[in-house]
Amino acid sequence: MRKQISNNIFNIVTIFLVTMFFSCNDSFKQVQKMGISDNEPVGVAENINLKYTDSGRVTANLLSPKMLDFTNRDFPYNEFPQGITLYIYDEENKKSTVISDYAIIYDATNLIDLQGNVVITTADNRILKTEQLYYDQKREWLYTNKPVTFSSEKDIINGNGFDSNSKFTNAEVLEVTGYVTVED
Repeated sequence: MRKQISNNIFNIVTIFLVTMFFSCNDSFKQVQKMGISDNEPVGVAENINLKYTDSGRVTANLLSPKMLDFTNRDFPYNEFPQGITLYIYDEENKKSTVISDYAIIYDATNLIDLQGNVVITTADNRILKTEQLYYDQKREWLYTNKPVTFSSEKDIINGNGFDSNSKFTNAEVLEVTGYVTVED
């Protein structure tokens, strides 16, 4: 009789545990989201000074007063509401600078959206100015359809759009609206 009661208790406990085990589905993600509003970032970083390295050599240095981490969203991103300053160093350690009032990096698409007083100054003193610029990290490609001013040693070109690889070796101002040749 005791053995039968013991077996019944064992069977009940086993059924209870199996039921609980199979009823838990993706609860870890739900626990992670507890206490976080859908409109709130999962993290906030202030006074960022982030250095990227490749083979022990600094290749980029990102500075920003504030970063908001929204990687908890279905379409994850990081937002820099107070802008960025980015220094990029080439193989010869020559520095190019990227500045914008606002930036957002979309993780899923590897796209960076720079907005507000965007200025890129290359190591060879070419300067691009625009109000918005996109950078495709996978293709290493810069583009915009907004008005731009592109300056080199000899030319200042105004237009409505810009298209180039990240090294500016094939930079093209689209829909040119003005062209000035600077003489020494």
